[in-house]
Amino acid sequence: MKISYAETITTIKKNAEFTINNDDLDNIVWYDDNPDNITKEQILAKQTELQAVEDAKSENVKKASGKQKLKDLGLDDDEIQALMGV
Repeated sequence: MKISYAETITTIKKNAEFTINNDDLDNIVWYDDNPDNITKEQILAKQTELQAVEDAKSENVKKASGKQKLKDLGLDDDEIQALMGV
């Protein structure tokens, strides 16, 4: 599962008031005027940290391993998606 920037922002500041269009850091509208001055760099660093934790979860490691094994057998991404729903 990909950690979204919106999820990342709310991890940095629980009560942040914002809208982010298409999960694009250049399309954030702060409704609370971003009083903590959360920067893109902070968001990217925190997202990388959160994604590493998510990717290390046992079920995600197994899913990635299974996906690689299917690729090794010659299946393409579309075929794998059809089988795994990912």
